[in-house]
Amino acid sequence: MNKSLQDTAALTHIDGEGSARMVDVGAKPETARLAVASGRIRMSAEALAAIKAGDAPKGDVLGTARIAGIMAGKRTADLVPMCHPLSLDAAGVDFAYEDNAIRVTATASLTGKTGVEMEAIVAATMALVTIYDMAKALDKAMVIEDVRLIEKRGGKSGHWRAPDLNE
Repeated sequence: MNKSLQDTAALTHIDGEGSARMVDVGAKPETARLAVASGRIRMSAEALAAIKAGDAPKGDVLGTARIAGIMAGKRTADLVPMCHPLSLDAAGVDFAYEDNAIRVTATASLTGKTGVEMEAIVAATMALVTIYDMAKALDKAMVIEDVRLIEKRGGKSGHWRAPDLNE
């Protein structure tokens, strides 16, 4: 085996030949797992006001974005090649208004053998993309930013929380 393939041997998603593979989680114990992801979409004051008032041309922006985020979280394995198909126990998407922005927070949980970080990240991202789609007639210059994992619980690594970026 060449040096570069030896270096990949410790990577969980690369086999000894350097090919991508899905990790075998069959022997892992089931634990309660939870992940929270967040992101935001910046927009004009006019677009934000229209969304708050329910006056966006395509209808209920946040209601549609919530459903899209939850649906995407449930379909993560169809979108991210090495993700295991998971049966989520719960998924949620919440919104908070900020100065000229909307913050999306997505949560995914289950009792299982692998984590739900990707499900939470995909849910948050799709909710943000849906806000853009629903409000693009109001502001084509909206910016999706700061999508990241905020917290995870369960599994071998236990509880992890992202550092505050403002510190």
